[in-house]
Amino acid sequence: MTKKINRRQFIESSALAAGATMFAPTIIEALGIGTRTAMGYPAAQKPLSSYDRQVRELLARMTLEEKIGQMTQAEQDALKDVNDIQKYFLGSLLSGGGSDPKAGNSLAAWTDMCDGYQEHALKTRLRIPLLYGADAVHGHNNVLGAVMFPHNVGLGCTRNPKLVESAARVTAEEVRATGVNWAFAPCVTVPRDERWGRTYEGFGEAPELARTLGEAAVRGLQRDDLGDPLSVLACAKHFVGDGGTTIGTAGFANPEGKHLLDQGDTQLSEADLRKIHLQGYISTVKAGVGSIMPSYNSWNGVKVSGSRRLLTGILKQELGFEGFLISDYKAVNQITKDYKEAIGISINAGMDMVMVPTDYEQFFNLLLELVKEGKVPMARIDDAVTRILRVKFAMGLMNKSRSPLADRRLHKTFGSAKHRQVARECVRQSLVLLKNEKRTLPLSKKLARIHVGGKSADDIGNQCGGWTIEWQGKSGEVTPGGTTILKAIQNTVSPATKVTSSKDGSGAGGADVGIVVIGETPYAEGVGDRDDLALAAEDVTAINNMKQAGIPVVVVLFSGRPMIINDALGRCDAFVAAWLPGTEGQGVTDVLFGDYKPTGKLSFSWPRSMAQIPINVGDKNYDPLFKYGFGLTFA
Repeated sequence: MTKKINRRQFIESSALAAGATMFAPTIIEALGIGTRTAMGYPAAQKPLSSYDRQVRELLARMTLEEKIGQMTQAEQDALKDVNDIQKYFLGSLLSGGGSDPKAGNSLAAWTDMCDGYQEHALKTRLRIPLLYGADAVHGHNNVLGAVMFPHNVGLGCTRNPKLVESAARVTAEEVRATGVNWAFAPCVTVPRDERWGRTYEGFGEAPELARTLGEAAVRGLQRDDLGDPLSVLACAKHFVGDGGTTIGTAGFANPEGKHLLDQGDTQLSEADLRKIHLQGYISTVKAGVGSIMPSYNSWNGVKVSGSRRLLTGILKQELGFEGFLISDYKAVNQITKDYKEAIGISINAGMDMVMVPTDYEQFFNLLLELVKEGKVPMARIDDAVTRILRVKFAMGLMNKSRSPLADRRLHKTFGSAKHRQVARECVRQSLVLLKNEKRTLPLSKKLARIHVGGKSADDIGNQCGGWTIEWQGKSGEVTPGGTTILKAIQNTVSPATKVTSSKDGSGAGGADVGIVVIGETPYAEGVGDRDDLALAAEDVTAINNMKQAGIPVVVVLFSGRPMIINDALGRCDAFVAAWLPGTEGQGVTDVLFGDYKPTGKLSFSWPRSMAQIPINVGDKNYDPLFKYGFGLTFA
């Protein structure tokens, strides 16, 4: 049995935590996407700085301790005492990966938990409500029964900003149903090396995808107005260059004991950093994103979380970002081994709120000391708190006539059929058809027998990937309400069609066609770094067993990145890259059986071998197995 590990435990167990310094249009219309400009996007929201008059009035009433409290974000399950919310005037809490309510992981438990914490915040002298954050990166993926969308790697293949916006709107509504008001999304990283375990968090290898789809996601999460009761605060991440780290510069080893890419050093000129990795921030700032999360990685040897050039000079001054910066999980600890010094460096560089999951008391006291010692100017504290309060005013949290508690009427649409239909459309449009010999696809729904194989054919956990209920995700029945590929096939074919199955693909003799569902098992950051992207032996066996039956074979691949598939490609008649489609497997069968023609185009170049990685469009001698933008369709 795999031991459940949350993000805090993983970070604390790594060398990094010790202070290492290494480096469909009708569906969309039904969702009511609002007033649009000539370019097709909602009208820009009110500038955050327009709330500065109200902010100044409140700031003038605050003590230094109350200001530092607003800059402090603790993990909910690390609170030593719930009354610490009042004692330290905490401005924010989060649920990191695996940080669930003590009463369980249900919709009701999440709502009760969040409301309980808000009620404590409302007992403070100034009654400033909490921002409560969660990594809702492909739906409200922490909560049982939520709709899980395809991860960004799949959404990138849709090339459809309107669809991405609609998915984000559904996510926002399900997030708000639980009382959470802040989603740590979208991720606008531009992954440039498929060995990186966070590749699936990015829309693709080209900055154009981060720019267009990241902006769409912000507009979906925040709607036209942060004060909309159905909006949540968005957070563009991870600023900047996290997808461009150099192999071998990671600060800790993955489970195979290798130092690869995660949280490493991005060794690029400023011109290349801007051209490739800054584009998603230019567009999300333009869209009015209220928060941005600086990254763990370094840029040319300097931790981003301590870089005044990046945080203040480029992001705040040059791009005109008016919201606030929230550090990543214990990222400030990595700047230098002296924690107090690290805090000072980061705050002076421009960090506004610090994610200090377990060390909130220490952070509070050390920052207080730094201000009193004159090492962090009061002006910097006031600027940070101004930025945080701007967002709280814009969200309507400071409106005395409006409760910051959850609107439980939203429970009736949580995980609803309407929401699942949007996710199903996302799945349809994300699939990329890589091979289709002899017009194997689409399949007839009236075949006499279909044999289904592969370890992932009836596994909702593998279908959803990492960041699903648990931080790293896991195989098996991780969440209710979804539809596996096997179940979707059974739902699709005629009553006269017999559907048989075996994990290893055996027993396929006599079937009209075999469908093999293979691919990666769930992982997330750090753990997912790999220097070999070959298919697992059991996947190869399942394909071979199907092929030996002498029937047409269709392979469906679940993965968070392109894999090395040359041999498998030669042993099948059709091959579909399904990425990590989430809970709505019916979207896959919609394409397999011809109810929807495949329209997805690769958001990554597909390598021929590991020797080609990293490979990206525009490279010299560019010769991938499948080019960026490739994707077949039906005649």
